[in-house]
Amino acid sequence: MKKDKLYFLTFLSIAVIFLLIAAIASQYFIRVSANQLIEVQVESSKREANEVAKFIDFQLSSGIEKEEVIKNIQKTITDSNSDTWFISVFNWGGKEVCHPDITKVGQLVNSNQTLLSSLKEKNNSDDLYDILVKRKSNSNTAISFEVIHISPIKNSDLIVAANVNVNSIQIQMSVLKRNFYLIFLIMGILVIVLSFVAVRVIGSAYEKQLELKNSNLATEVINLSKLNTDLVSYKEKVVEDNPIEETLEIAKTRILTYVRNELVPIPIKDIAYVYTENTITYVVCFDGKRSTTNASLDDMYSNLDATLFFRANRQFIISITAIDKIIKYGKSQLKILLQSKTSEEIIISKNKAAEFKQWLNI
Repeated sequence: MKKDKLYFLTFLSIAVIFLLIAAIASQYFIRVSANQLIEVQVESSKREANEVAKFIDFQLSSGIEKEEVIKNIQKTITDSNSDTWFISVFNWGGKEVCHPDITKVGQLVNSNQTLLSSLKEKNNSDDLYDILVKRKSNSNTAISFEVIHISPIKNSDLIVAANVNVNSIQIQMSVLKRNFYLIFLIMGILVIVLSFVAVRVIGSAYEKQLELKNSNLATEVINLSKLNTDLVSYKEKVVEDNPIEETLEIAKTRILTYVRNELVPIPIKDIAYVYTENTITYVVCFDGKRSTTNASLDDMYSNLDATLFFRANRQFIISITAIDKIIKYGKSQLKILLQSKTSEEIIISKNKAAEFKQWLNI
């Protein structure tokens, strides 16, 4: 039940994070894409207006009457496509002279002068996008056309204007937004579902590994428990069946050691462990007292009862009665914790571990 709750919270977290990112990123991408689209169309309209202005200037310079030129331009642009971008001509008085919609001829140009000057100075589409957004939020705005570029004709009171149908551009922006939201929705579903599946797969694999480790750990704990049980049984067996006084010869019940320059005999039953350091062999008793001997570690081991002492490694010989606990160490090694009055921790290697276990089962 906890696992299902974890998966649900993971799914919910991924969904919330993606929604937050998408909410921020989508607005940025929509604005950038819209500006690029508008900029291409603005540049195209500017170029067309400039070309028409040059054409009118050429006709006037050729001696063609102004009225005839206006008549020809009006005839050319009448009923032309004004759904998005179109060309018109007005005079210095602000009255329309030529317009695709002939009913607009003679009317005053009604456009956003601030937008026109901003576009002229900056030569970008950011302000046009902003005004489109503001117009969309203000439903009471009646103007549907904006002049985005003007090209005055030399030696004339005529001005060629590039116009944009704001309503049409708003429709394009709406379609663009809808497409972006659809893409983000599809991406979101895919990302969330695939992330959820990935979490499930990775989580399941990790759980299997964890279960395997727990199983192995349980097995090791059981084996270690058995090993410590064997240790207790072996100690009892040594005490009951093979008392030290009976199993050792009289001459081997003690050994001679040195404390500084003084010879000190130590009963073998009092020895906790023997170790070597810097070629010197030390004998440590249960009470923590330490002395030295001239014998090597090999010689010491040969003179000790093999049922009571074990050669743990090249450095240590330990007494069965000095062992406090046996702990698993590393992959296949064992750590021997001695009784509280001694501080040494003795490591039995992988190869020696099997021999040690067999020694306890004697």
